[in-house]
Formats: sequence, C-alpha cells, structure tokens
Amino acid sequence: MRIIVTGAAGFVGSHLVDRYLADGHIVVGIDNLLTGDPRNLEAARPSSDFSFLVADVAAEGFDLGAAALRADLIVHCASPASPVDYAKAPLETMAANSLGTWHCAQAASAWSARLLYASTSEVYGDPLEHPQPESYWGNVNPIGPRACYDESKRFGEALVTSYVRSLELDARIVRIFNTYGPRMRADDGRVIPNFIGQALAGNALTIYGDGSQTRSFCYVSDLVDGIVRCAASDKTRGVVVNLGNPQELTIGQLAAKISEMLGVPLAIERSPMPADDPGRRRPDISRARELLGWEPRVSLDEGLRATIEDFRTRATRAGSRA
Repeated sequence: MRIIVTGAAGFVGSHLVDRYLADGHIVVGIDNLLTGDPRNLEAARPSSDFSFLVADVAAEGFDLGAAALRADLIVHCASPASPVDYAKAPLETMAANSLGTWHCAQAASAWSARLLYASTSEVYGDPLEHPQPESYWGNVNPIGPRACYDESKRFGEALVTSYVRSLELDARIVRIFNTYGPRMRADDGRVIPNFIGQALAGNALTIYGDGSQTRSFCYVSDLVDGIVRCAASDKTRGVVVNLGNPQELTIGQLAAKISEMLGVPLAIERSPMPADDPGRRRPDISRARELLGWEPRVSLDEGLRATIEDFRTRATRAGSRA
C-alpha cells in the first residue's frame, strides 16, 4: 500500500512512518518543518520505500492532488501539538487543521483513498464529563489562547465528517490523548519532556497550579498501533475513536515518579495555571476496544524509562558535538 503521512518529521508522525515501513508499505512523508525535525526520520531515510517532501499541506500552491503523490491512504498528522508551539504559531496551526485538512480530504476523494485525520483530546476542552467518551461535545473557549488549536481541530473534524456524508469519503478520526516517548523535543513545552529535562539538569520541576490536575499518558508505540488499526479498519469509516491510556494520575504524582526514576530529590517550582488548561483528562476507550481490539500495553514506568534513556542519549550526542 502507498501511504502519505503529513507531519512526518514530527514526534508522532515519524514513529508512524517507521511503523508503516516496517509493515512493508511505501511511505511518502510530508512536513514543512515548522515544528518537525528531519533527524526524526534518520531510521526511515535509508529505505527505498520512503521519500520525503518538504512542503506545507495548507499552502495554496501545494498540490496534494498531484498524480505523483497518489496514495491509497493519507494520514493527516500535520499540526503543531504543544501549547508552546501553537502559541508561537497560531495562524499556521489553524491553517494546518483547516486548509491542510481540506487539501487532504480533496486528494483522498479524488484518489478514492482512505483518510485518517489525527484530532485531539483538546476538542473536549476543560471537560465537564469524566472520563471523556466520543459522544461528549466538549467545553472549549472559542476565543481563548488555546482556541487556535482546539477550534481548528474541531473544524477539521466537522470538515472530514462533511466529506463522509456529502461525498462518501472513506475517512475516520482519532482523538489523541496525551502521548509521550522518544523523539519528543526537550523544548516541547509538554509536561513529560519538561520534567525529564529539568530533572536531568538538576533543576526544580515546574508545576502549574497545585499539581492536582490529572492527565493520562499513552506511550507512542501504543498510539501508533491504534492509528494503524483504525486506518485499516472498515468499521471505522465516518467514526471518531479515542486513543489514549485510561490510567489517570495527577501532575504532582508524575513529578514524584520522574524524580524517583532519575534518582534525584523532588524539588518543585510553582507557577500559575495557564488559561483554559484542563483540570482533568482521561479517555473512555470503550470504542477502541470494541472496534479495534486495541488498548495500551506499555506501562507508564516502562515508557518513562525508554523516554528518559532517549533524552539522555540525545543530550550526550549534543554535548559531544559542542
């Protein structure tokens, strides 16, 4: 099968590229490198089944429908995904999830290909229903500082489902909950890379608010497996599926765990809670279990160990180049 992955040089996109190549597919990676890193594709580049295009899927002049790019499946992952990144590039974020999604849907429709749109648990906002099932409409501030991401992802979902209803596009949507693992940027701004980087540097761990807010962390290989299963399933046409780990813990508990795993004393620096930051976040994955036979298999301890080792290795390489 020939597969296009947008956002291919990003954290999740690059792992997805590796998985599809390992499964024997031909993969075309596309990324404008706004937040992606070409080094994430080092494992993929030697493969004759992989090609990479530096391009912006949202750009007016980029023709995703060109015959040379024809594919059987498009997985649209292109978008800044951390609050730090989309705060710096709000318009680019909105474009990736609106125009970028539109271009992907147009191409998939023209090619009679499948489309998987990577949405986010951020569409639930600061949820009033817990845990969050796919039927929950969310509690989102449409003009807040996170709206460029939250609302553009919601628009992308509406666009994809409109293509399904109006043009019978074979498309599906996954809502991705907090994901972590190797290749996350140290300056990503999300809590796990923040904590690991701070602890490795011997600094206090920054906790926003009192640390009682909760998250549920899914290791990247589990997420990728869920995406692959969802894209391949005939049962998911026109369906939204949560992908995440339902194991919930507080940010304070996460800080203590990472400090313990790194063997450093727990030191905390408090900062005010960012605007519209959700107080609780945990997926209901009943639909993923039922339709895909999927659930996370990597424990938090196992995943954190692999992530910490990756951070250490990259820090050593950076030090040797300095």
